[in-house]
Amino acid sequence: MAYQTINPYTQETLHTFANHSDDEVAQKISEADALYQSLWRDPANMPERLACLNRLADIMHQRKAEVARTISIEMGKLLSEAVGEVACCVDIARYYAEHAAHFLKPVPYPDVLGKAWVEHHPIGVILAVEPWNFPLYQLIRVVAPAIAIGNPVLAKHASNVPQCAQMMEDMLGETGAPVGAYANLYVTPAQIATIIGDDRVRGVALTGSEHAGSIVAGEAGSKLKKATMELGGNDVFVVLDDADLPNAAAAAVGGRLYNAGQVCTASKRYIVHQAVAEKFKSLIISAFQSVIMGDPLDEHTTLAPLSSAKAKSDLQQQLDRAITHGARVLCGNTPAEGNFFTPTILTDISRNNPAYFEEFFGPVAQLYVVADDDEAVALANDSHYGLGGTIYSGNVERAKNMASRIETGMVFINRSGDSVAELPFGGVKRSGFGRELSDLGIKEFVNQKLVVVG
Repeated sequence: MAYQTINPYTQETLHTFANHSDDEVAQKISEADALYQSLWRDPANMPERLACLNRLADIMHQRKAEVARTISIEMGKLLSEAVGEVACCVDIARYYAEHAAHFLKPVPYPDVLGKAWVEHHPIGVILAVEPWNFPLYQLIRVVAPAIAIGNPVLAKHASNVPQCAQMMEDMLGETGAPVGAYANLYVTPAQIATIIGDDRVRGVALTGSEHAGSIVAGEAGSKLKKATMELGGNDVFVVLDDADLPNAAAAAVGGRLYNAGQVCTASKRYIVHQAVAEKFKSLIISAFQSVIMGDPLDEHTTLAPLSSAKAKSDLQQQLDRAITHGARVLCGNTPAEGNFFTPTILTDISRNNPAYFEEFFGPVAQLYVVADDDEAVALANDSHYGLGGTIYSGNVERAKNMASRIETGMVFINRSGDSVAELPFGGVKRSGFGRELSDLGIKEFVNQKLVVVG
């Protein structure tokens, strides 16, 4: 597995990184476990751990321009989006620095046996396997709560963002975090399996594709290791007949084209009430056709390239297959230079079309027209995935009722989907299991120990 920085815009190979040897990996595991066995994990040392998170937030904030530029050059997103990603990372680090002590306090449990409470303790070394589409944000979602609780982290990042992976290790080193708190690994799939199998590694957190999740979850399960899986999505964007159409259309377009559509929670399936379908369709087609493709570092660019030539080729094959099976193109599917992909909207997608159940990881949206709320819910739930979703309606109670019926981990009403430190993130079905962020995220990899005094 080659760890390389290939600029998605210029397609120039900028840096190549050597893989870690088996001996180097063994050393990193030993350092992480040694730290876990030390007093660093002790509750009395939590202030020191939380101070590291605050210093990390300071460093990321001070270097946001440099860090954002590295993200844009390495994986291709718009510079403005990269700046937003860094700001989100700062917020997450600060959030856990400020709230972890409260989240991890003992919780009293009244019972008939005597006085009882549940304590929260670290469990050991955690392996984080993370994707390229949000190179620092995906890392910080695991790293911040892990440091707060006292779990060392070994991180295997995507092979196309090695500079971002190393940048996290470097910045944490500058905070004064001890050796073993976090280590970046350039490793192969075979080495990942070996790491998961090591008795000193107690948990695995993965964000990635359904395919990658099934492999890593299988490895973790076979070794009886705790795991969280944040996987793909085929999120719905429901527009009811009483919705504010201009606002709904703007949110729908932004929710699909952000990060060039390479987002697990992107608005991939537009489900629109028939009474407003034509107007909504006109609005989104106009917006899709108005994008400006160009250099992600140029503030005038509104659509970035896909992350790689392979990503573009795979998406085009998927789109071609959908059309072959009867899908109709409303706009897009025209040639684009380099790794750019022309924003495309498909409709007339039957249930026997592969596209009906697939996730399109790029700027391709699907449009479905429904007669009523029940049909909208049935279509939304007829999916292998269940990550997020959005509902636009002028009647919030109507939207809330629909939100309760949709089988997803998250639903947003009259606003675009988003991810912030305070709110839990995660899904159901093939979108994975477990939660990250908020108070739920920090308790995924802890020993919730019951203590009873008779």
